[in-house]
Amino acid sequence: MKNYFFAISFLLFSYISFSQTVTVLDEIHLEPVENVLIFNETESVITNISGKVQINTFNIEKDIVFKHTSYKDLHLSYYELKELDFTVKLKESIFDINEVVVSASSWEQNKSEVPNRISVISKNTIKFSNSQTSADLLKLSGEVFIQKSQLGGGSPMIRGFSANRVLLVVDGVRMNNAIFRSGNLQNVISLDANSIESSEIIFGPGSVIYGSDALGGVMDFHTIRPRLSDTSKLKFSGKAMMRFSSANKEKTGHIDFNIASKKFASLTAITYSDYDDLIMGNHGNDSYVRPEYVDFIDGVDVILKNINGNVQKHSAYDQLNILQKFRFQPNKKWELNYGFYYSVTSDIPRYDRLIQYKDDELKYAEWYYGPQEWMMNSLKIKYTEKTIFFDNVRFISAYQDYTESRHDRKFRNEEIRSRTENVKILTNNLDFEKKINAKSFLFYGTDVYYNKIFSSGYISNISTGIESSTSSRYPDQSLYMSFSGYVSYKNNFNKKLTLNTGIRYNKVLAFADLDTVYFDFPFETINLNTSAVNGSFGLVYKPVTWQFSLNASSGFRAPNIDDLAKVFDSEPGNVVVPNDDLKPETAYNLDIGILKRFNDKVQIDGAIYYTYLDNALIRSDYTFNGADSILYDGEMSKVQAVVNADNAIIYGFQISLNAEIANFLSIKSNYNYTQGEDSKNNPLRHVAPSFGSTHLIFKKEKIKIDFFSEYNSEMPYEKLAESERSKPYMYAVNDNGDPYSPSWFTFNFNMSYQLNRNFRLHGGIENIFDQRYRPYSSGIIAPGRNFIFSVLVRI
Repeated sequence: MKNYFFAISFLLFSYISFSQTVTVLDEIHLEPVENVLIFNETESVITNISGKVQINTFNIEKDIVFKHTSYKDLHLSYYELKELDFTVKLKESIFDINEVVVSASSWEQNKSEVPNRISVISKNTIKFSNSQTSADLLKLSGEVFIQKSQLGGGSPMIRGFSANRVLLVVDGVRMNNAIFRSGNLQNVISLDANSIESSEIIFGPGSVIYGSDALGGVMDFHTIRPRLSDTSKLKFSGKAMMRFSSANKEKTGHIDFNIASKKFASLTAITYSDYDDLIMGNHGNDSYVRPEYVDFIDGVDVILKNINGNVQKHSAYDQLNILQKFRFQPNKKWELNYGFYYSVTSDIPRYDRLIQYKDDELKYAEWYYGPQEWMMNSLKIKYTEKTIFFDNVRFISAYQDYTESRHDRKFRNEEIRSRTENVKILTNNLDFEKKINAKSFLFYGTDVYYNKIFSSGYISNISTGIESSTSSRYPDQSLYMSFSGYVSYKNNFNKKLTLNTGIRYNKVLAFADLDTVYFDFPFETINLNTSAVNGSFGLVYKPVTWQFSLNASSGFRAPNIDDLAKVFDSEPGNVVVPNDDLKPETAYNLDIGILKRFNDKVQIDGAIYYTYLDNALIRSDYTFNGADSILYDGEMSKVQAVVNADNAIIYGFQISLNAEIANFLSIKSNYNYTQGEDSKNNPLRHVAPSFGSTHLIFKKEKIKIDFFSEYNSEMPYEKLAESERSKPYMYAVNDNGDPYSPSWFTFNFNMSYQLNRNFRLHGGIENIFDQRYRPYSSGIIAPGRNFIFSVLVRI
């Protein structure tokens, strides 16, 4: 009886002493880590949004394992855990083992089961990078090339595709609209880099899930989510950040805060950035220097000498972003999310036009984009219930209102020409997920996409203020819409082999009434009625430390209003006119990927790809009423139009290395090679030169340091597309007097220090050796030596 009493007392004492709450934090940022699996041989629990969990049912004699896809596994005994005062700090993993992605199917799934190449920019990477814009954030992947025509720019290039051939998606809603052009776009900067939680880039056609435009790839952005309280008490949390950069005297302020109960949460985020004229590097090609600029003094245009030729006069702008989200989760079955997104810039000077000369004088006194304004309201409803047809169903309805404008005035000309576009966009998506059995999954859905375009043009006299109408860029009140349905299937035959396949049908309609007041068009209306069927077939094979993937897929892009009906000057001496005889372009792609891990210390990951583009939509010489040149904006211009070329091919490879040199030191490197030409062996415009980056990363408790290099190979004159050769003002000149894009490289330094759980300091130096260089196809010169400093305060 005495022994029985002692046994009961010991067990009771063990339970009481072990009734503990464990807190799991990120080692560098000291932030709570949610969804950490904590387990031993018999028990398992998962941390909540505060990184906390009770482990009182665990056997204290068994080791405890901490596991998360973004962190290294940690094994601790109960006594080691007690010595740490039940607070555990996890080290970030350099590998993406079992990482969850949503871009491949619109539903969460293991990245290792997806045959597409997907690059994930994680929450921790975004925090550490402290990027100025979302375009700069995409560059963090090391696999996306960014072009900038002006400081307020950023056009992603993916595997030889860009602009309207790559798809932007934010929180499940496509941003591409009917006036996305083939030329470089800056729409991605409407997204606030400080409000993005993570991003995924899917390479190759994504038309089975996303429809038109996803030829080169999909950039899927996930903004910060409202977080529900894990207790019955109302919770408030937030953070504030201030950042300064020397190269453009950036002054950014950001604040976000979350108010939550167990069922309802509200998230508010506001960011304001002010950028001065960008300063280029001091060592490099002298032809990039800006020797003079135009100013308007006492009612007269005057060409002034630039005191410091490295200052890119008239490149400054500012931007405001607002994000408001509400989340309501009344029970485990239903979840409702509403989001309001708003972004507006100031006027953005188009730098590449402001440096053009005509007859030894600067051609333009003014050339700027008016405020780029984007507003979106989005409602997302998710219902979870195991039925014969689905386990999860999600409905997303979104309304976007987008406005952009262009304003230009030639030197000593009193008339400024202005053209304004407003696009109203409605999207509705209905997606289903069904687990057929333990190995098979079905994804299917439908969507409707509707655009209405309002376009106007006017000319204003800056001396008299008198306004008169002029031709618009697009036919006013044009319509563009699509209807589609898809089905996708995944089967995990065993732990080593996974099949992914899918098919999609898309119907696209467009209508436009051409304005014949300013141009005698040979036709008065444009009607597009077309359809496309796309498919994909992929296999993933994972024998032990290897992973092999094969993916064959097709994608399409239907001509939009920009392709069909615009009138504009593409570059000096050329004018683009409508073409009512266009068909969709179709991409057929083959991807082969190989991944190898060595002793959980080294990972090499690569992919080779080949894309055949049929009926490629390209800009080409054309005739207008039988004439190859017309008078446009006061000068004789060669006529061009978007046409269906015979075909084009794009091929290349991507390779990356991740290696842990020591417990606190790692290396990460990416390299990208792409080639492409049309049926006449002419180079394609958006095929970037070979580029890459290499990072040496030090991480120790509260400190993270990244010393890295970015580099580009030369783009010789022979590889420049014809449209690029016609813009010599943007390029260096070789020994033969021909334009080309020189190779370049930079060395950079980035560092963060977490003082405590509430304060973080960040500093860095970009372009340490102050190189003067211009990325391929960019109008503006890259920043010179740039000192960056920011401070973040968590509330």
